[in-house]
Amino acid sequence: MDRLKRLFTFLENDPKDSFILFAIAKEYEKQGDFAKSEEYYLTLRNLESDYIGLYYNLGKLYEKMNAFSKAKIMYSEGLVIAKNIGDFHAASELNSAKLNLEISLDDV
Repeated sequence: MDRLKRLFTFLENDPKDSFILFAIAKEYEKQGDFAKSEEYYLTLRNLESDYIGLYYNLGKLYEKMNAFSKAKIMYSEGLVIAKNIGDFHAASELNSAKLNLEISLDDV
């Protein structure tokens, strides 16, 4: 909890800091609080929709939550944004995550 306290202190100083919002989402995810993690990922998405790392991580969170259709949507949205901003490394990772998810769902 100590790490979350520090992150919230930083957030108080700059409530729109994308990196801090992302770090809070990751910290909640590590603690197994997926609802809070999702909340902070979505807050970040609303503030800075081209923060490309959130799409992969939120997609993976949705997979952990067995919300596979939401995961596919996040990967697809992130893929479009990655291509638009010219981040082809992120586009490749998002495409792989989406394809792997689709393959795993086909196996079920």
